[in-house]
Amino acid sequence: MAHPWSEGSDPATARQLRPLSARFPIPAVNWNRYQSLIGAADVVRATGRISGLVGLTIEADGPTARVGDLCMLEELQTRQKIPAEVVGFRRGHVLLMPIGDHHGIGPGWVVSATGESLTAPVSENLLGRVVDALANPIDGRGPVAGTIRRPLNCTPPHPLTRPRVTDRLTTGVRVIDTLLTLGKGQRMGLFAGSGVGKSTLMGMIARTSSADVNVIALVGERGKEVRDFLDRDLGPDGARKSVTVVCTSDQPALLRVKAALTATTIAEYFRDRGANVMLLVDSVTRWALAQREIGLATGEPPTTRGFPPSVFALLPRLLERAGRSSRGSITGVYTVLVEGDDLAEPISDSCRAILDGHLVLSRRIASQNHFPAVDVLESVSRVTSDVLNPGERVLAGDVRDILATYREAEDLIAVGAYKRGASCKIDRAIDLIDGLNSFLKQDIRETADEAGTWARLRALTQAPSQPLAAATAA
Repeated sequence: MAHPWSEGSDPATARQLRPLSARFPIPAVNWNRYQSLIGAADVVRATGRISGLVGLTIEADGPTARVGDLCMLEELQTRQKIPAEVVGFRRGHVLLMPIGDHHGIGPGWVVSATGESLTAPVSENLLGRVVDALANPIDGRGPVAGTIRRPLNCTPPHPLTRPRVTDRLTTGVRVIDTLLTLGKGQRMGLFAGSGVGKSTLMGMIARTSSADVNVIALVGERGKEVRDFLDRDLGPDGARKSVTVVCTSDQPALLRVKAALTATTIAEYFRDRGANVMLLVDSVTRWALAQREIGLATGEPPTTRGFPPSVFALLPRLLERAGRSSRGSITGVYTVLVEGDDLAEPISDSCRAILDGHLVLSRRIASQNHFPAVDVLESVSRVTSDVLNPGERVLAGDVRDILATYREAEDLIAVGAYKRGASCKIDRAIDLIDGLNSFLKQDIRETADEAGTWARLRALTQAPSQPLAAATAA
């Protein structure tokens, strides 16, 4: 039997049964033109694959994402998943850093975009808890109830919406409350070399200050020191009103950077609920070193003593988030590890320019068994004139003048070259210096009462000088 559209079949039937391509011929098309257009189209890629890993940085051929976006790395066979954050781009590739250990990551892993950035769970139930760099509890007491999530990267408050710092915040530390008084919403730097007592003083402030809530960030701290700080320096009294964010030195650089941001986010939550918050970050230097690792790994040039520009761009964004709002306040105390006791090194110098004052701990004073080893003459609080009354300002200025006078004449006095009676100011400084040094010393378990502290300081400065004749007879 002949095929329906072969020769010999009915012509009408053959026409109806012919293939569409024969009945409606398709003109020749230049497919190369359309392929080039499709290839140049700007499409959104939801996934990509890892193509390289150098040091801390993962390179992938996708997905479409922005800096700061959270992505998920997945191995298809084992279904192992590791979160990562987009930190940059290079030659059309996405640069990521894993949030956690990158051990086991290999080429071909799928990279999926979540379209979200990192957030932290916040709640009033965080009080008394110890959490990691992403605010997940690590104290073995179970999950935190009633949390809401807030982004880690928030914009600092607009400068014109910030109320002025006019109310004092007592710390229970005599030298700070009188000569370097803090205000609610102030940002103060605590500058010191290693082993001079930064963490001990920070724990003392957390225990004895008048703040409603403490948020403490231990960034890049040694594992041993974390337990020492919690049990010895902070203690149960301080822990009850504190949230402690811990990220030790062995954790990835990205987590060390996020730890300070997480602590600031938690502090902002309590401030927005009307609390006066004390934010203690130890230390900004280790935070900056972690950001330096990230910057160098993504190809930034080292410009200032090995630090890339991103460190100095992000530093004010971190420090400016503290301060007052219409509801509450964040008083920030940021420790700065001074390398080689050099106060002019880049991080120290930048912090002094941004912060509202600095407390300098002296190794020389610490070696004299003097705690806290605050060098009053090298330290300054830029809000003292706004939070002290006129009488207190005069008294604090008089004490600084006595300390400065004695320091200028100290070498002459030590070698016996100064003869009493040559200068009334020096004579008065010699008479009062022992009492002032005793006043400025304080045991780590002692809490100073504000009213009693000012009364004691006033009595010390009004003590009569030793008569010249009595001194000569002696």
